[in-house]
Amino acid sequence: GCFVFKPSPKKKRMSQKAAIDFRERNNESEDAELRFVTCQSLWNQIKSETEQIQEDLNKQLFDNLVGFLRRSHSERQQKTTEWTCQMKSREIPTAALVLGVNVTDHDLTFKSLSEVLQNNITPYIALLEAKYCAGIKNLMQKLMGQLMNCYIDVDSLEDEDYVHISQNRIRCSMTSLISWYESVTKKIDSETPSKKRTSSSRHWQSPPVVVIFKDMESFTTKVLQDFIVICSQHIRELPLVLIFGIATSPMIIHSLLPHSVSSLLCIELFQSLSCKEHLSTIIDKLLLTAQFPFKLGGKVLQVLINIFLYHDFSVQNFIKGYQLCIVEHFYSQPLSVLCCQLVDAKKRVNSLSHDQCENIRRLPSFRRYVERQVSEKQIALLTADSCLKETTQKLLEDLHVYHENYISVLRCLHVFTSSLPKYPLGKQIRELHCACLEDQVWETEEYESSLQLARMLSKSDLVTMLQQCVEIFVSSSGKEFDKTVEKLKEFLTQFQKLEAEAFQERDVSVSSQKELQKKTDLYHLQKTLLELKESRRSKKLTKFEMLRFEVVDYIDSLVRNYLVPADHKTLHEIVYFNTASVLREHLNAAPRIALHTALNNPYCYLKNQALKSDGGGISNKAPDICIVYRLHLECGRLINLADWLEAFSTVVMAAEGPNADAASSDEVDDIIHARFIRAVSELELLGFIKPSKQKTDHVARLTWGGC
Repeated sequence: GCFVFKPSPKKKRMSQKAAIDFRERNNESEDAELRFVTCQSLWNQIKSETEQIQEDLNKQLFDNLVGFLRRSHSERQQKTTEWTCQMKSREIPTAALVLGVNVTDHDLTFKSLSEVLQNNITPYIALLEAKYCAGIKNLMQKLMGQLMNCYIDVDSLEDEDYVHISQNRIRCSMTSLISWYESVTKKIDSETPSKKRTSSSRHWQSPPVVVIFKDMESFTTKVLQDFIVICSQHIRELPLVLIFGIATSPMIIHSLLPHSVSSLLCIELFQSLSCKEHLSTIIDKLLLTAQFPFKLGGKVLQVLINIFLYHDFSVQNFIKGYQLCIVEHFYSQPLSVLCCQLVDAKKRVNSLSHDQCENIRRLPSFRRYVERQVSEKQIALLTADSCLKETTQKLLEDLHVYHENYISVLRCLHVFTSSLPKYPLGKQIRELHCACLEDQVWETEEYESSLQLARMLSKSDLVTMLQQCVEIFVSSSGKEFDKTVEKLKEFLTQFQKLEAEAFQERDVSVSSQKELQKKTDLYHLQKTLLELKESRRSKKLTKFEMLRFEVVDYIDSLVRNYLVPADHKTLHEIVYFNTASVLREHLNAAPRIALHTALNNPYCYLKNQALKSDGGGISNKAPDICIVYRLHLECGRLINLADWLEAFSTVVMAAEGPNADAASSDEVDDIIHARFIRAVSELELLGFIKPSKQKTDHVARLTWGGC
């Protein structure tokens, strides 16, 4: 993969300046302040929920790492004679942490891991990156700089007891590091017993020094080898623990390190949760819930998922895209002030102004709703604001109920489709959700093939699925599923009765076969065989098959009633963001198109009236590089520099009128010549041309085709 690393910005939050900018750009809207506050409140809730989800997902991994450090520490605390006699006396405890190729998410994972270790294990943690550790000297400087700026148990020590050693006053070596470690640990040991107990509640006695290599693949082999060899020689004096952040495969350790060095490591492997599973959990907890009123349209969600699957596998970038959708929705939709909890939305409807009521009347979904009403109702909705507000409250409540019912039925349908052999509607619930949002899912071929496969499921599979569906509907917040639960339980009872009847039929069939064997008369034997043959020809559906068809048809009826696409619901524009094109412009960078537009039509960005050109002509007021670029588009594979210079001179001197004719083509002004050389050099730097080996006075064109 190819990843772009941007400088780590400060914490992004919507400040007062952002609020002012939001209001200035929406000064035509009287509720811009309320929309901004609603947007900010909604994002804070989603951000808090997201952080909690990620903490829960990483809990098992972090617990395993803490357990590994505990085991390493207990071995380190053994008697010195036993420790030195063992072969492990020079081995460094090492955790190989495989995080996957979603490199942009690793920073957050390591930050959370550092907090967990600092709260439970040790305050001495160093995070190292390859770009800052080109040599062993740089690595030691970073290591000691981070460690020596740590404070020991801020809660239990007095102000004058802070252990802080300036990096500038000490030589960066392992000996200096050991001396520093001994001094800070002795400081803790010399504390009073009461303070010692307080300190040990958070950190261990003689806590280990944890060194985390965030991107192990990027470190050079020599730096890693030298550091590991040095550390192994001092492992008795300094309890080091290494954590390797790995994006590809654990085999990279043996690729980077020879056996003589890797044998100095006591490696244990840890695997983080797959980024796809991480994304599925985020979508399940953020999007497939009625907790948050804001919703993503099918095409918008598909854009975010495609960027995740085909670009970076980054969950953080998916969340940033989700945040962008929220901001864009509240910025572009005047009625997004109603995109809040149902109780608050009803209160805000009563305070809507006449202009805001007109905005509701302009919504396409509301127009379709009005067209379905009787003439008296139509007149009242289009003329009376009070009638409109009352209807809007009812429609918003219906939309909220639709979301609750939609999520429950969607989960029930996913129980059936995810167990089918070929996954016609996708294995993940996000794929099924996108299919239901974009179109009436029951009209698709994939849905029909899913029903056909469901009609061939075994009894045990059907019973298991029905039990899961009952649990989903019982835990649902929707109030319309009481009869649905009763019906599903009735199906389960019928399956149990069929199982009891199957045992009886099995006994009857065995007895009939015994009677058939007793009949030795040829006539009766032949008659019985003919009856069996005739019954097989005119075979009817069994009770189980009929019941299976009935179950599938009932699930199909639920799908048709509750999984109606969101854009068929009235006022869906208030809570749904459907502008996928805007999202693509923000997230899918097209540098070549932007570069072509800037060079071909500089007015698009500079907004200078003098740069406007009619009829596709080249303006002599344009920047030199724009003139050179436009001229090079008219050339073939090889461009003659002399002809190119002459054309450039003609365009530049066109404004001088008669004076331009007096200038000979052989006597080009030195200034114009210099401007041309600079423009061609800039074009070469951008990658549009390159020097040609065929002809020294020509350059080769590198780009073709229109943008």
